[in-house]
Amino acid sequence: MNKAIAGKADLEQKSVEQLISNLDAVPADIRGAVRNNGGGHANHSLFWKLLAPKSGGAPSGKLADDIKGAFGSFDAFKEKLEAAAVGRFGSGWAWLVLNHGKLEIVSTANQDSPLMGKAVSGAEGKPLLGVDVGSTPIISSTKTAGRNISKRSGMW
Repeated sequence: MNKAIAGKADLEQKSVEQLISNLDAVPADIRGAVRNNGGGHANHSLFWKLLAPKSGGAPSGKLADDIKGAFGSFDAFKEKLEAAAVGRFGSGWAWLVLNHGKLEIVSTANQDSPLMGKAVSGAEGKPLLGVDVGSTPIISSTKTAGRNISKRSGMW
């Protein structure tokens, strides 16, 4: 993506999130590179920031209350996120997003992000949690094996 936007001062000064949130403002000849490489960078940057050793489990506080309000329970939330991941054919992402003040679970293909909007990625909202379907071993191996990932998933 850096190579694609090189020499375009108006684009170079924007964050990757700003670029992928308004792909129509990116010249058509480099839009694919920004979408794919920029989307991949933004998605993985969030993904790696959220991982930590010896962490996990149910959230607490406002997030726990919001998850319970939106999905009924943390376990129901996990089931819905896992279903979105397993249901994504091929490469992609399952997301917890904040969309118009409400938590939602969505899925996008390849390196698309909900930041790109519904017209581009099929989803919208601010990503809060992303699961890389193609690179997360438990999702990939479980999809292939046809097993219930909630019984084996180490991501929680």
